[in-house]
Amino acid sequence: MADLTTLGQRLRHYRTAAGMTLGELGDAVGVSPSQLSLHENGRREPRLSLLSDIADHLGVPLSQFLDETPPSERAALEIELERAQSSHVYAELGLPALRPGRSMPDEVLSVLVGMHRELDRRSREAIATPEEARRANTELRIRMRERNNYLPELEDLAERVVAEAGHTTGALTHRSVARIAASLGFEIVHVGDLPHSARSVTDLENGRIYLPPASIPGGHGLRSMALQAVAHRLLGHTAPRDYAEFLQQRLEINYFAAACLMPQGESVRFLTQAKADKDIALEDFRDAFGVTHEAAALRFTNLATAHLGMTVHFLRVGGDGSISKAYENDGLRFPVDVQGGVEGQIVCRRWSARRAFTRTNRTTEFYQYTDTPEGTFFESTQTGTSATDEFSITIGVPFDASKWFRGREVTRREHSKCPDASCCKRPPADLEARWSGRAWTSAKVHAHIFSPLPSGTYPGVDDRELFEFLDAHNAGD
Repeated sequence: MADLTTLGQRLRHYRTAAGMTLGELGDAVGVSPSQLSLHENGRREPRLSLLSDIADHLGVPLSQFLDETPPSERAALEIELERAQSSHVYAELGLPALRPGRSMPDEVLSVLVGMHRELDRRSREAIATPEEARRANTELRIRMRERNNYLPELEDLAERVVAEAGHTTGALTHRSVARIAASLGFEIVHVGDLPHSARSVTDLENGRIYLPPASIPGGHGLRSMALQAVAHRLLGHTAPRDYAEFLQQRLEINYFAAACLMPQGESVRFLTQAKADKDIALEDFRDAFGVTHEAAALRFTNLATAHLGMTVHFLRVGGDGSISKAYENDGLRFPVDVQGGVEGQIVCRRWSARRAFTRTNRTTEFYQYTDTPEGTFFESTQTGTSATDEFSITIGVPFDASKWFRGREVTRREHSKCPDASCCKRPPADLEARWSGRAWTSAKVHAHIFSPLPSGTYPGVDDRELFEFLDAHNAGD
C-alpha cells in the first residue's frame, strides 16, 4: 500500500473530482465523515475493503488509490511540507506545524517547501560523514604535497609576530605567547571547566582566551593552543561553512603555531648545521625548541624540502598499526582506501612505524632501513603513549638522504612487499591450513566509523555547552 500521506491525498483528489463531500461519501460507504477525514489526512490506514467500496462509488480503479505518485502538483507540495515538518531538523526549531488549508495560495506553499529544502540542505552540509571527512582530508593532503607541505605566507606572518613580541632565540616562552595574545587585545585565562568538546575557547566580546589549567600534564602544549586561538584572529577566520573549510582552518592554525614555536630562521639554521654535521636527529630538534616529538617531526616536513633539499614522509600510527596522520612527497606508497584516504588504514608490519613497538627500550629513536617496491627508505621512529593508546611517530627519507641523519649506520633492514597481500596480511599457508574454519573471533569495531561527525558551528563542539561556559565566566561582568 502507498504511504498514508500520499494515499490520503489521492482519496481527497478523487472525491473532490467526483463532486462529493465527506458526508456524502461517508453515507455511501457506511463510514462517518470524521473517519474519512482521518484517512484523507493520512492519520489512519483504511481497510482494503473500505478502499474498494470508495473506488466503486467514485468510479475509479482501486489501483489509482495505491499509486505512490501524488495526484497533483499541489498535492506533491502538501506531502513534501508535511514530511518536512515531521523531520528531526524542523522539530529542533520548536515551531508549530502549519497545515496548508485550501485557502493557502500555491505560491505560498511553494515558498514554504523551498525554505524547508534549503533548511534540510544546510543541515546536511553541517554534518560530515566519515566518508566526507576522509574525502576532504585526502584533498587537503594532496594540496599540501603539491606545496611540499610549506606555506611561506604563514612563515612570514609567524616570524613577524614572534619578533614583535621581543623573542630572539631559544624556545618560545609562555610569557612571549601571552605578549602575542595581548598585542591582539586578548588575555590568556586558565580554567578547569572548559567544555569537554573544546581545547580552548576565545571570548571575542571580552578579549579572553580560555585554556586548561597550566599545571596539567604535558602543559607544554598550552603554548600551541594559545597560538592556535590567536591564529584564528590573525587569519580572519569566520565560522567554517563546511567540513573541508574546517580542516583548512585547522591546518593553518596548527601551521602558524608550529612556525611560532619553531621559527623558520632559527629552525633552518639549526637543521642546516645538523645536516652539515651529518647528524640530523628529531630528538635534538625537539629538545632545542621545547616541543613534542610529533610537533618537531611535523615541523621538519615543512622545512625539509624547501630549505634542506630533501623529500620526506611522516607517519603517526597507533598501536594497532592504523594511520592517524600521514604526509609524503618522497614516493613512499601509503595504504589507501577506495577514496584515496589513508586515515585508519593499516601500515605494513615491516615498516619502522610498527617494528618500533616490538623493542624493549623505547626511550630513544628507533632506526631502520626499509626496502619497498618504491625503493629503500631510512626511517627514524619514536614511540609514545597517549591517554587512550600507544602510538609511533616516524620520519623517513629516501636512501640517498640517509647520509645526513644520525642512526644511518644501523644494520637493521626490513623488506616490505606491501601492498602485495602476501607480505604481511595473508596468513602463511601452513597456518591457514591449520586454522581456517576452526576459529571464530569477535571484531573490535570503533563506533565513530559509523557515526556522522558532530555538527554545531564548529564540528565536534557542543554549542550549548560552549555558550553556557561563556555565560558562566562572564556572569559578573
